[in-house]
Amino acid sequence: MTTGPARSGAASAPRPCQAVRAWARPALRRPASLLTALLGARRAVLLGALALLASASASASASASASASASASASASASASASAADVPVPAFEAVRAAHAPSDLTLRDRDGVPLHTLRVDPSVRRGPWVALADVSPALRHPLLLSEDRRFWDHGGVDWPALAAGAWAAAWNQRTRGASTVTMQLAALLDASLARPPGGRDLGDKLAQLRRARQLEARWSKVEILEAYLNVVPLRGELVGLSAAADQLFGKHPSGLDALESALLAALVRAPNATPAQVERRACDLLGAQGLGCAGLGTTLAQALARPPGPLRVAGADRGEMLAPHFARQWFATPRAPDARSTLDARVQRLALAALRRQLAELRGRGVDDGAVVVLDNASGAVLAWVGSAGRGSAAAAVDAVLARRQPGSTIKPFVYGLALEQRLVGAGSVLDDAPLALAAGAGLYAPRNYDHAYRGPVTVRTALASSLNVPAVRVGAMVGPEALFERLQRAGLRPSESGGYHGHALALGSADVTLLDLANAYRALARGGRVSAPHWVAGGTAATGRGGGADGRLVEPGARERRVLEPGAQERRLFEPGAQERRLFEPGTQERRLFEPAVAWLVGDILADPAARAAGFGLDSPLVTRGWAAVKTGTSKDMRDNWCVGWSERYTVGVWVGNASGAPMHGVSGVEGAAPVWREVIGALHAGQPSRAPAPPSGLRRIDGEWWLDGTGPGPAGGPGRDVAVFGIQRPRDGSVIALDPEIPPAAQRLVIEGAPGRWVLGGRVLGEGSRLEWLPRPGRHVLQRHGGAAEGGRVERVRFEVRPGQAAPSPPVRRRRD
Repeated sequence: MTTGPARSGAASAPRPCQAVRAWARPALRRPASLLTALLGARRAVLLGALALLASASASASASASASASASASASASASASASAADVPVPAFEAVRAAHAPSDLTLRDRDGVPLHTLRVDPSVRRGPWVALADVSPALRHPLLLSEDRRFWDHGGVDWPALAAGAWAAAWNQRTRGASTVTMQLAALLDASLARPPGGRDLGDKLAQLRRARQLEARWSKVEILEAYLNVVPLRGELVGLSAAADQLFGKHPSGLDALESALLAALVRAPNATPAQVERRACDLLGAQGLGCAGLGTTLAQALARPPGPLRVAGADRGEMLAPHFARQWFATPRAPDARSTLDARVQRLALAALRRQLAELRGRGVDDGAVVVLDNASGAVLAWVGSAGRGSAAAAVDAVLARRQPGSTIKPFVYGLALEQRLVGAGSVLDDAPLALAAGAGLYAPRNYDHAYRGPVTVRTALASSLNVPAVRVGAMVGPEALFERLQRAGLRPSESGGYHGHALALGSADVTLLDLANAYRALARGGRVSAPHWVAGGTAATGRGGGADGRLVEPGARERRVLEPGAQERRLFEPGAQERRLFEPGTQERRLFEPAVAWLVGDILADPAARAAGFGLDSPLVTRGWAAVKTGTSKDMRDNWCVGWSERYTVGVWVGNASGAPMHGVSGVEGAAPVWREVIGALHAGQPSRAPAPPSGLRRIDGEWWLDGTGPGPAGGPGRDVAVFGIQRPRDGSVIALDPEIPPAAQRLVIEGAPGRWVLGGRVLGEGSRLEWLPRPGRHVLQRHGGAAEGGRVERVRFEVRPGQAAPSPPVRRRRD
């Protein structure tokens, strides 16, 4: 350990009074007893004697120092000193590796910075800066202010310590005697931090000893570099990197003389008034032979700068394009060079398209929107726009993960399930006419968006034109529970249960997120195979890297959601009050949602402009230059607009509405979300138009229409001739039928109607066909319809009640009063 500087500096220290020197000099031969006696002395005199002793014994032997330490450990202060000394000195590399900036930058798949996000709300800390990258204009005034003999002492500036202690003994004001190394020791070890009441002898001894240990194991360059990165400054700023960025908008390498002097003054007194800071900075400039012109203006501008994101690497903040995704990204610890799957170009164009559309709709009560873009093949998230930001009162709400009613965007899965079960074909005819279905104690009567009815329509027209009544008819055929299960399989995680939503589930009554909905559509684009999306560059859903190192997705209102954990390839959902539901079983990489022919046929219908014309016309925002399958949706009271669709390579989902849940003024999905969808799809395929996929096996083309194997035109000559009837039409499930007391019971009949089959009531066969008449009996009954071989022995049942009629009471006889 270097002792030369201490010896040379001792001669220049102020000479103490003769009495103190005469008292202390003999004690040098018995330092242990001296320290024991000093523990009860007045603090000022104690520190003065300590300084004199340290100055005179800088070259004392190690055995004497050990003896002094052993004696001092008898007191509480000396015990604290020994305890701090027992803590091993951390390696410089470990301190540098543990340095965590408060602001981190999200990068896209090519390393382009997208967004800088503050992840530590307690401090503002910049990235670690090497001493070679710090401006010389800063290093010199800093050492001039804090430690003038830094390059000469061995961790403790004994002359400065003696002078300070002597001045304190006589109540004189003087500059501090703590060296940069001593300050660093206290910053690295919390036990050495200055307590509110000031350090006692034991604390000071521990700090001195730790400073000497740092000097023995670290180089001077490492000590100064670490100090510059961990020293606290004004307010929440820690380290000169954060201070230079926040106050002057510069990297530490670019600081000039005025800025450097101000920062050095702030290191000395972070909470000083602006006038005090300016005065101290001017003194430092004067000590360097420089003037103070412009110093006050520079300080005023620095203190007036509003807080903002810190630069993570030079001027590499990014364009601040993805605040919501950045929160997801940094919810998991990331390597400094980790890259997301986002594409800066796609993120930029998606955000711009959304902002333009919201500006057009601002006068119609629309404030918010969201866009997500997925790569069909890999599931990589290419764009994640959680909010347009501008003009929104809830810009921080991530609408990509907000759960809302999807409206008609659920219909492709309703028809897909019916097609897969061979209940309908693309050319089958449905009745678009007023409909009333039993719903609890009442009736559910869906209506089309335009309140018009078109009579017999094909499945192709009904789906492409988004007709509500035919969709509910098909939903009733497959049943709410079967549909709910299929939506679960698609990863939509609908709320409640199929029975809770009933027939309204076919029109999107269950809440979903935009991310889940877009990924379910991606399954249709991939031939019916569903897998989880992912956003870590180089990872895929198949490798289990769905959300990052731990696969977590932070979702509002949920305790925890894990997306494809490493090694498990599963996705879990924990919601308040709900039990765990697994969408991807352990060991599986993806699962089948629909057979390839069904997924292709649904896409072919959604990409058919002629079939879409009945509902949207031939020229609408859904028409694209290349091939694309697309579906819009509008929730109840026009609170949500959706437009989701896919091209040859991409799936794009758009939501437009209000984060507050307020309804829009006459804005439908084709007017609100569809223009954004078309602009994004068009930009993605600007260089190469999307091509239509080839039909897979399992399909036949008859009379210009595609039919799945096992289905085809009816015997009447094809679609449009007869209106097909499915399931049990009458009586409805839950119906209550009252007999008419004015008609003899034997003359009353209950008409049973539905698809052809064998009808069974209470275990007794009533007959076969599509229409029967039954003599009703009071009571609760279960009616079953057994389908033939074409339906695979399908059995449907409804429950209803027949109540006996009651004669109306005779009207009371009114007597005339005289």
